[in-house]
Amino acid sequence: MGRYATASAKVRRELLDEARRLNINISELIRSALEDEVRKRRLMLLEERLRAKKAILEKIDVNDVVRLIREDREAR
Repeated sequence: MGRYATASAKVRRELLDEARRLNINISELIRSALEDEVRKRRLMLLEERLRAKKAILEKIDVNDVVRLIREDREAR
């Protein structure tokens, strides 16, 4: 297992009391929510990077790539 750190947040007392009354595992809920949010943000960053690369790749002519590969193979 990895190293752990403590994260804390202030919530209304009533909310905390109600969560405890409902037997909500607060630590697990926070851990799960944080993991989900990190996963979501990573995906968003990857999508942004993909869009940026897509704009670059769209400028490349596939026929030129095919021609260059053929020329390279024939030169060997």
